Amino acid sequence: MANSGSTLLALLTGAAIGAAVGLLYAPDSGEHTREKLSKDAKKAQDQFNKKYNETTSNLSTKAKKARKDFEHRLEETLSSASHKADEILAAMETKLDDLRKQNAKLQKDEKKDTARTSTNKPNQAVV
Repeated sequence: MANSGSTLLALLTGAAIGAAVGLLYAPDSGEHTREKLSKDAKKAQDQFNKKYNETTSNLSTKAKKARKDFEHRLEETLSSASHKADEILAAMETKLDDLRKQNAKLQKDEKKDTARTSTNKPNQAVV
């Protein structure tokens, strides 16, 4: 875009300088010179409009492409994140199941220990 902008600026500057030099050194009559300048100005305006339209079209096309690329990358990132989240949740569920099994085993062992200690205590006489 910077290249198109500098080309356009050079074109306009060249047209202005050409018009000024043409006025100063014109061998033709004033009327003929004005017609010639008018045609040159119209030609310069047409070239300007053409460059402007080309630049606008190029920018629009590049913006659309950039948007599609961004949307595609975002979709890939979200998909990847979703898969990672599923993997993490599955790992956490497995770990939770393991902890539940350990807890159940510890509770069984604790009940056995409690039962053993209560059967091993001698009966005390109540006074």
